[in-house]
Amino acid sequence: MNFKLFAAVILFLSICIQLPAQKLSKAERKLVKTIEASNSEAINFLEKVVNINSGTLNASGVKEVGMVFKDAFEEINFKTQWIEMPAEMNRAGHLFAETQGEKGKKLLLIGHLDTVFEENSPFQTFEMVNDSIAHAPGGNDMKGGDVIVLYALKALHSNGLLNDAQIIVAFTGDEESTGKPLDISRKDLIEAAKRSDIALGFETSTGFNYATVARRGASGWELEVEGKRAHSSGVFNERVGAGAIFETSRILNAFYEEVRGPEYLTFNPGIIMGGTFVDYDKTTGEGNAFGKSNVVSQTAIVKGGLRFISEEQKEEARNKMREIVAKNLPQTSAKISFTDSYPAMVPTEGNNRLLSELNQVSLDLGQGEVLGYDPGKRGAADTSFVAKYVDCLDGLGTMGSGAHTPEETVNLNTIEDLTKRTAVLIYRLINQ
Repeated sequence: MNFKLFAAVILFLSICIQLPAQKLSKAERKLVKTIEASNSEAINFLEKVVNINSGTLNASGVKEVGMVFKDAFEEINFKTQWIEMPAEMNRAGHLFAETQGEKGKKLLLIGHLDTVFEENSPFQTFEMVNDSIAHAPGGNDMKGGDVIVLYALKALHSNGLLNDAQIIVAFTGDEESTGKPLDISRKDLIEAAKRSDIALGFETSTGFNYATVARRGASGWELEVEGKRAHSSGVFNERVGAGAIFETSRILNAFYEEVRGPEYLTFNPGIIMGGTFVDYDKTTGEGNAFGKSNVVSQTAIVKGGLRFISEEQKEEARNKMREIVAKNLPQTSAKISFTDSYPAMVPTEGNNRLLSELNQVSLDLGQGEVLGYDPGKRGAADTSFVAKYVDCLDGLGTMGSGAHTPEETVNLNTIEDLTKRTAVLIYRLINQ
């Protein structure tokens, strides 16, 4: 499939194929007023959950944030469930909240409770930068999106607009570092999708007037290389060969020259270690290497990631990488393994129809057009796991900057309008 052409068509349709113009209904105007009245409360709620550390590996902190949201959903008559993960997965679990009914579209609203900032991070608290911007660990990615979901549903509930609607809220506890195996960590999310018609993801917004109709998938790869340990004076001779580090360099350079190129395909070696001995902890990402400049390297490892727009693109890249790894320098051997993480959220006509509906909501609210965002500029997210089962739209969360860094900010001025947009969109979908 020509994804560049497909993306261009989606962008064109999102601009040109708009639903007939309409004004906000009486019920929608009441929704807007309710959200305006509760915006300060929403921001205070965001500050509260940001100040609870919920790094993915801090299982108790993730669950504590989940319990705060659990109580809030129960207050609006959602049935909640905390789903524990097996202890050996070293992950906290997931919060699900549900209201049941038969009216309109059945919705799945997706967020996550964890952040990249673990307990030892110096970046821990919500602090105002000015009257509209706050430094907030995970405030943008993505506790702000979770708050938008909650306060949109609170507004709908308080106006009696959730009657006979099926809405499932799924807040995972390990989006930033997905628990393995995936058939356990994403089992409940996928089952919820199979009971739904539409999934809306509230990951970080890429801009007030963009939403995500496609995301690249993500997988990991690990390269293990062995050479012959010997005095460096013998390197390159028939008996000693090239050593593990030269072989590793050959492989990585061939990846760059021969695998790189297809649109939306990227791969990155994130860590490399080599020498006489290496000791790498896959859980923490920390390790040690020992070697000497006068000793031919005996071993090397590389850990990396691979991003792709389709399963076909992923498999083609993997096959090329395997072929390269198999062509070893003298007296060396190498093997590569792959670990699936996130599938691709492929652009579809159904996703584009959802974008058109969101665009219409935004226009009716006087917030301007909403266009499809370039999937090459987005990372993977939980929405990708359900994209094969339902129409999806993502990137509906808060705006900010510096996600995954100690400079992460959240733009508080946009939360009210984004919550209005979400509430009206949900209202229209459950009344179709």
